[in-house]
Amino acid sequence: AESHNDNSIADPEPFLRTNVEGTFRLLEAVRKHGVRYHHVSTDEVYGDLALDDPAKFTEETPYRPSSPYSSTKASSDMLVRAWTRTYGLRATISNCSNNYGPYQHVEKFIPRQITNIIDGVRPKLYGRGENVRDWIHTEDHSSAVWDILTKGRMGETYLIGANGEKNNITVLRMILEAMGRDPEDFDWVADRPGHDRRYAIDSTKLQRELGWRPAHTDFAEGLKQTIDWYVANESWWRPAKEATEARYRAQGQ
Repeated sequence: AESHNDNSIADPEPFLRTNVEGTFRLLEAVRKHGVRYHHVSTDEVYGDLALDDPAKFTEETPYRPSSPYSSTKASSDMLVRAWTRTYGLRATISNCSNNYGPYQHVEKFIPRQITNIIDGVRPKLYGRGENVRDWIHTEDHSSAVWDILTKGRMGETYLIGANGEKNNITVLRMILEAMGRDPEDFDWVADRPGHDRRYAIDSTKLQRELGWRPAHTDFAEGLKQTIDWYVANESWWRPAKEATEARYRAQGQ
């Protein structure tokens, strides 16, 4: 899937081709061959929540996507549901909150900040930094998907989250401090168009039905391990770094 909001705002077309047409191609292939299918989606299909709203997204929350990225993911979810009902596809869907951890592309928020600091570049923060994301470690996301694949009920949707709500400025300051920098050592940039305010996942159904629990519940410790991984694995992320920063520079970010 194409999954980076900034890229979708700059050029929506690859998101339509990959997330909508690509899902159609996959569904037709698994229908032809009778393959069990799991579709990994995002909490962004639900739009956003107010910063002071105590509610969280559930499997019953209406879809309200607000970006080219989230609208194409919402479209792909609907295709899966249609193929499941019409053709009897053996399929499940999961909608997950924001991931962090090793092997994440440097265009994403946390790896970009870490790798900029490694390069001696001041990190950049959108708007006022108040936007809230519900962070989950990649290993927890993967373990949840595995449980859904092996134990989930066909035709069902499961939300994956680890109660990791934090606003962007808090996360950035935690990264700076963990890397020995002043927590105010960053630059402000213009906010992203249509920037969603808050995401929050209620994973009660997943935990109740399948017995899943997140293992990485200490965000500060998970963040430290993630920083250590990027410091130790520059050869993995370095080839993509310059092209990524060139795209951001072209967008004034």
